Amino acid sequence: MERYIINGGNELFGDVEISGMKNAALPILIASILTGEKCIIENLPSISDVRKSLDILKAMGAQVSFRSESCLELDTQNVEGGISPYDLVSKMRGSTYLIGAELARFGKAKVGWPGGCDFGVRPIDQHIKGFEALGAKITVDNENGYIYADAPNGLHGNSIYFDVVSVGATINVMIAAVMAKGKTVIDNAAREPHIVDLANFFNTCGAKITGAGTSVIKIQGVEKLHGCTYTIIPDMIEAGTFMAAVAATGGKINVRGIIPKHMESVSAKLEEMGMRIEEHDDYITIEKVKPLKHIQIKTLPYPGFPTDMHPQLSAALCCAEGTSIVTEGVWENRFRYVEELRKMGADIEVDGVSAKIKGVPNLVGSEVQAVDLRGGAAMIIAGLCAKGQTEITNIMTIERGYDDIVGKFTRLGADIKKAEY
Repeated sequence: MERYIINGGNELFGDVEISGMKNAALPILIASILTGEKCIIENLPSISDVRKSLDILKAMGAQVSFRSESCLELDTQNVEGGISPYDLVSKMRGSTYLIGAELARFGKAKVGWPGGCDFGVRPIDQHIKGFEALGAKITVDNENGYIYADAPNGLHGNSIYFDVVSVGATINVMIAAVMAKGKTVIDNAAREPHIVDLANFFNTCGAKITGAGTSVIKIQGVEKLHGCTYTIIPDMIEAGTFMAAVAATGGKINVRGIIPKHMESVSAKLEEMGMRIEEHDDYITIEKVKPLKHIQIKTLPYPGFPTDMHPQLSAALCCAEGTSIVTEGVWENRFRYVEELRKMGADIEVDGVSAKIKGVPNLVGSEVQAVDLRGGAAMIIAGLCAKGQTEITNIMTIERGYDDIVGKFTRLGADIKKAEY
């Protein structure tokens, strides 16, 4: 077992290079199944969720070879459906996309129930609604933990309206519909940057998708896709995590290799807190010039403030002047990290989907755990600004989504290391 040990109190200075986006990489890797050819994927983050995805694909018959640490050649010609390993699938939320991919290529699917971070009920009813609209029959075997899908007459385009905005359902139906006969229209679609990235990947492979990034996505089915070379977009959540860390610790850093427009909702809140931010073509400079001020945050689907940035900013707000209110509008059980921050002296009260964060003079180092991916990032931020030493356990949860997070923070001047215990 491993843990992170952090001695807090160091301000952060220098440059940090942001890796490829986790939430874009996973669906693109699985979507490559539809090409049945070689794809070269660049700017791939070195994280455990990517490695698990590749292990799943290899178990299904894909050929995987790395050209460099962040560049992969993936050949899915010999992939077989219905044989993804249950023990791997059950550890990843993104494995849900195998249903759409197997349906599209093989006309049927068998996939174990997905895992990932526990944010309470995370239903796939909108995924199923979309698949059924395309002509698939879905069976959920709760006893054995499998989802079965079958489209004996093939998939056919249709108009689909999602009852709620769902990133996962939007991605899954896009994957299923890209080679369906006829035209599919997805209404009330998610608009996140990784939705656009998936559409761009598919179009590079010969698909006909328009409207990604808006609430209406149109897909004209094609008979065949081909391989391509594609570069994953930078990870806006990783970038935001480093920005939140500077807000908590002080200092000045350049967050490089990003798309500043993707950061607008996060940058706006950090500026409201008193941070100085300068946008450039492909990087942001962020500097702490005065004490943090309290703010109000409500998480919403993109382009609103992202739920995946809520814990990190909450950690920074623990030492802001006044009382901040954070309201969670996406996942009902996001606040499990709060109890860990309280161990460090945070003054937080949770009432339903809102948290009242009263700033304290400082946090104090303690032993805490990463309860989920972004909650774990919040523990790192809290540890970096706390007095004394913080030890974080369950760090494999953090490494699901952050590429070389210890190395990147160390290069910015943080006192953080990974240790065995």
